[in-house]
Amino acid sequence: MKALAIDLGGSHATCAIVQDRAILASEVVPADAAENLSALLARAAQTFAQLGKKESLALRDCAGIAIGFPGLVSMRETRVVSTNAKYEDAPRLNLAQWGRETLGLPLRIENDARLALLGEAFAGAAQGFTDVIMMTLGTGIGGVAMIEGKLLRGKHSQAGCLGGHIPVLYTGRDCTCGGKGCAEAEASGWSLPLVFRDWPGGERSGLAKYPSIGFKELFAEADAGDEVAQKIRDRCLQIWCADAVGMVHAYDPEILLIGGGVMKRAADIVPVIQAHLNRYAWTPWGKVQVRPALLGNHAALLGAVPLLTETLSA
Repeated sequence: MKALAIDLGGSHATCAIVQDRAILASEVVPADAAENLSALLARAAQTFAQLGKKESLALRDCAGIAIGFPGLVSMRETRVVSTNAKYEDAPRLNLAQWGRETLGLPLRIENDARLALLGEAFAGAAQGFTDVIMMTLGTGIGGVAMIEGKLLRGKHSQAGCLGGHIPVLYTGRDCTCGGKGCAEAEASGWSLPLVFRDWPGGERSGLAKYPSIGFKELFAEADAGDEVAQKIRDRCLQIWCADAVGMVHAYDPEILLIGGGVMKRAADIVPVIQAHLNRYAWTPWGKVQVRPALLGNHAALLGAVPLLTETLSA
């Protein structure tokens, strides 16, 4: 099966033509999560036309379009439910109509982390497993669940996709979701500069020389022996560990996959979370395996075919 896929991020969107477990062609489209999704979709349509021409492929030969969206999504109704300060016009858009009128194809939309887990189950590290949770560590924190081979969605489309908004510190900082002390508010890419700003002695840290602090800078300064960076890194690891235990207790998985840009440091992260789960997770049946995701930025794109297979045949 061939399909068109769009993976929406906060700073870019990736458009791809996929066939089964392979990406035939892709292109990254610059994006700003504060802009309108309608404007970005117009650029995506142009990008697909260019990719189709490049691959000598008629877009109408694809089975459909799959979109991964960074917010709450009703897959059944093909609409965005809530955006959490990203692409604020999205809930007002008739996405199915856009797909039919612009590209002549059926369109399906899913939460981006759910779509990434579908990709990993279809073509990545979760192949052969039916009960899986996945954390994605990057600008935000995603946390999704698959139980008995099916994505957990729930009546209001919120089940099993808010792992980054499990409260890990009830006295913690305010989160963009309206909560307090969420894992994402304490140890994500967007909250990391805020954590550093409030850290005692931060002005003497090597991190102070960076105009923008991300996990790349944090781990590099920690490696160089910077004490503040080491303490913030270790705090992030403990937040991720607490989040992982919460999801294990909620969803009863066989394996925990960890993806996202931070996983360039998988060797520093996976063993810590594995050891924490081994000690603190209540799993009398055995131990949850912690594995790095395999597909990286391609995971949500490769979730397109299983999503369309599931929904178009329903």
